[in-house]
Amino acid sequence: MTPIFGSIIFVLLYVVATLLYPGGSQVDKDSIGFSWTNNYWCNLLNENAINGQHNSAKPFAMTGMFILCLTLSFFWVLFPRHINIDRKLKLAIQISGIIAMTIAFFLFTNINHDLIINLSAFFGAIATVGTFVGLYKKKWFGLFAFGLFNILLVGLNNYVYYTKGLIIYLPVIQKITFATFLIWVCCIDITLYRKEKNGSQQGVWQKWGRRNNNEHL
Repeated sequence: MTPIFGSIIFVLLYVVATLLYPGGSQVDKDSIGFSWTNNYWCNLLNENAINGQHNSAKPFAMTGMFILCLTLSFFWVLFPRHINIDRKLKLAIQISGIIAMTIAFFLFTNINHDLIINLSAFFGAIATVGTFVGLYKKKWFGLFAFGLFNILLVGLNNYVYYTKGLIIYLPVIQKITFATFLIWVCCIDITLYRKEKNGSQQGVWQKWGRRNNNEHL
């Protein structure tokens, strides 16, 4: 259940960071506070806000980013252990997932923003494809379809970002994509937890039944 707890902590820190953000957005650099429709997540990670003031939200945003990256790394390490896939694919999911999240954490640095995003997305795509393979093998087609919906949203983000035509709507699209991805990961985690729990309970009942049969014999 680690991804769920990690996601909750991330959301709480995200909200705190938005309350502390001084101001400025892509629409109005002199605006006050954080705008859910006009500010990006990465605005909270900058040393200074868009309006030029010191960004007091950064420590909370950085902590939230660290927890999010750690949470998703845990997910991509643990998920392959619960599905029946080739060992090489398991390692590919685990290694690429960890690399993607490690790179993503450097969003708050002065390293080229687009480079960080693209590298993280590349390795994240490998881990995500492996996750789709696992879901398909498990026959969890609902989660598989939900994942495809997430991919469409990611594609929409990229289209809007690179074409610039609808860039004004990107902050909202970004937040929706972020939320649906975390919900997807949490749904997979809950499903795994329930399956493991049911499997353990069945194992206990089977042992109890065999013990009873042996006593009667």
